[in-house]
Amino acid sequence: MLETLLSNLALGFETALSLQNLAYAFVGCLLGTLIGVLPGLGPATTIAMLLPITYTLPPVAALIMLAGIYYGSQYGGSTTAILVNLPGETSSVVTALDGYQMARQGRAGAALATAGISSFIAGCFATLALAAFAAPMAELAFKFGPAEYFSLMVLGLVGAVVLASGSLIKAIGMILLGLLLGLVGTDVNSGVARYSFDVPELTDGINLVAIAMGVFGFSEIMNNVEQGEHRETFTNKVTNLFPTREDFRRFLPAALRGTALGSVLGILPGGGSILSAFASYTLEKKISRHPEQFGKGAIEGVGGPEAANNAGAQTSFVPLLTLGLPSNVVMALMVGAMTIHNIQPGPQVMTSNPDLFWGLIVSMWIGNAMLIILNLPLVGLWVKLLKVPYRYLYPAILVFCCIGVYSINNNTFDVFVTALFGLVGYVFIRCGMEAAPLLLGLVLGPMMEENLRRALLLSRGDFSTLVTRPLSASLLAATVLLLVIMLLPAIKKSRDEAFQEA
Repeated sequence: MLETLLSNLALGFETALSLQNLAYAFVGCLLGTLIGVLPGLGPATTIAMLLPITYTLPPVAALIMLAGIYYGSQYGGSTTAILVNLPGETSSVVTALDGYQMARQGRAGAALATAGISSFIAGCFATLALAAFAAPMAELAFKFGPAEYFSLMVLGLVGAVVLASGSLIKAIGMILLGLLLGLVGTDVNSGVARYSFDVPELTDGINLVAIAMGVFGFSEIMNNVEQGEHRETFTNKVTNLFPTREDFRRFLPAALRGTALGSVLGILPGGGSILSAFASYTLEKKISRHPEQFGKGAIEGVGGPEAANNAGAQTSFVPLLTLGLPSNVVMALMVGAMTIHNIQPGPQVMTSNPDLFWGLIVSMWIGNAMLIILNLPLVGLWVKLLKVPYRYLYPAILVFCCIGVYSINNNTFDVFVTALFGLVGYVFIRCGMEAAPLLLGLVLGPMMEENLRRALLLSRGDFSTLVTRPLSASLLAATVLLLVIMLLPAIKKSRDEAFQEA
């Protein structure tokens, strides 16, 4: 077992250390840090924008770059959260609570170093966990038939609803809307166009990238423009980047707890970096001997959440690479990137594309080392980027979004679809509805339908096949149990409190 793992990691290092892949890992980390620093952007928007570019790249290089953008954005978001109380990423909202207070007390260097070191520890551990558990999970996935995959996806969608922030009813509504949008297009079995309303461009379904750019890119820009420019400027010089011995004594245990918590929550459907950061902050505050210090510059409130959000970001690749199941919206876009290169996400990736599988995993170790170098010594550069006026930044983003959408099919229809879903996404924001469940429903819906119909075809229309097969029945039972637990008043209250801590 160990010998096989070492052999696979050797293949991964050989792939990831090629000059081309190193360059794309650096580009991904650099872009990730940049979008983490700049508010109004995010990994989902940026990856959606860059998907058309990956057409021309080798599959390994494309995925390494997109992965670097995702986990790199977790690093960048903490920089502005600490210095100017402006979280570049949603998961960095928690970091701002104590990180900004530390900066006001003249300890910005210690806060930034704590965030960087905690993120590095978490990234390395989470990547090791990904390497260790990938092969056993892939072996298990080979035992899955259509019924098991359908039940797994039902569990994934329910998990995404339960772990989504805000109202459960709204999250369910977004999932259902995503499932309905996934029905648009040509029926795989009969070849008949459905819900296309005789619009030729809809016969292949609604473009995933167009929807993603609309609900995450256009809508966020519209919302930020409405709020106007309210940015502080950090004028003090960042000094003493190395934490003291007392700082290490306080934040290292929190970082280790955050790493463990984030590694587990990242694997769960709907989990990832955001939930991990909120959960870690709640945990640290509850177990602290001095909870009154939280919100006033407690270094544990920086180390724990930063470790958790980075660990959650990296372990969210586990269900994607081993089961073909995206656990969050960024992983749903990664499915799109793999599909572009005719790669079917799931356990067969490990056997049919071992260089891609292990090269991607090893690139995360390399990327974490790059991010330490990019974030701490270049703090001054990232702060200067905040001075770029929104009136220049946002129109440029909109232009790049439109060019990217158009270039996929060379079709202006996709641009209009993006604009339409930009308006829809803006309405979602104003109504307090999270858009991520919609995209998960859109990606998983067609896969669920295909596997359900295959299962029924094999069982000659007998729905009992979903509960008579042990593995499928276990997954459905877990789904029901999850629903029952989350409906219990005490659990529901704890869930709401976890998301209200910030």
